[in-house]
Amino acid sequence: MLARSTLAIRAQAPLGGVRNMATLREIELRLKSVRNIEKITKSMKMIASTKLSKAQRAMTVAKAYGASNNGQFPTTLLPQPPPNSPAQIRPATELFKHAEPTPESASASPRKLFVVISSDKGLCGGIHSSVSKGTRRLLATGSIAQDGKPGSANAPPSDAAPASVPAADSPLVVIGDKSKAQLSRALPNNLVLTMNQIGKDIPTFADAASVADLIKQSGVEYDSVVIVYNRYLSAVAFEAAAVEVLNEKGLREAPGFNAYEQEDDTTKDLAEFTLANAIFAALTESHAAEQNSRRNAMDNASKNAGDMIGTLQMQYNRGRQAAITNELVDIITGASAL
Repeated sequence: MLARSTLAIRAQAPLGGVRNMATLREIELRLKSVRNIEKITKSMKMIASTKLSKAQRAMTVAKAYGASNNGQFPTTLLPQPPPNSPAQIRPATELFKHAEPTPESASASPRKLFVVISSDKGLCGGIHSSVSKGTRRLLATGSIAQDGKPGSANAPPSDAAPASVPAADSPLVVIGDKSKAQLSRALPNNLVLTMNQIGKDIPTFADAASVADLIKQSGVEYDSVVIVYNRYLSAVAFEAAAVEVLNEKGLREAPGFNAYEQEDDTTKDLAEFTLANAIFAALTESHAAEQNSRRNAMDNASKNAGDMIGTLQMQYNRGRQAAITNELVDIITGASAL
């Protein structure tokens, strides 16, 4: 009887050991996989940090480059700020934004062309869905603000008239494959032009001029261009913002611009330069916000991988200790049986 029980114990012990070893092997493979992912996320964080410093310098230069044009028409084209408002550096895209329309143009609803700026790469948090949601809010309500909160440094003051709702068939120009994939599902009939491979590196004025030239060559009719982009707020925050640029006809009808002698070629060149300059400022700021968001996303991913490694290591140690304890119990039980 004793011999039979001893044989039964010895027959069951290898099965339990095999089962424990299989579980430990799975945990070990998962630990190796998570450690490799942690190495990748840490490397991507370092690369994003290096690119972020360059993107911030480029953004500062682009803002200064755009703001320099504001001094050309300081009193005729830009309204005076309120006495208690903080001073803000506004890009050149606002040179003609606040111009009052003429009675002829006010009778008809202006047709707006929306330019959505994103990129082709992911792994950067909600940077792409931010501009996509902002574009849908603009088309639905005429404002990029969410829950009544201002969504842009270029938002009108509280006593300003509410923004008009754009037409449902307003054309869309999307830069970047990520927002293109999102907006093609939500607004498939509004897409007229899409672009990619822009913003892989730090955007240049040549990239912005190429975008503006493609918009001109597309033949889309519009009264103004609304550029939707991600505005860089701080090292941990960004938000969707929008700026509006008038076309050549809108510049001619601007009351402040009428005070100067106009030539067709000059007005046309100025309208094209203003559009390219606006796109350039938005591209650089969106690029800086994207690199900042990617760095934060990779930092969070590295921390989560570290926590998972600690949990799996503890589980592996406990399983290994349990397997060793079971083997010792089997040895002691067999010895005592003999």
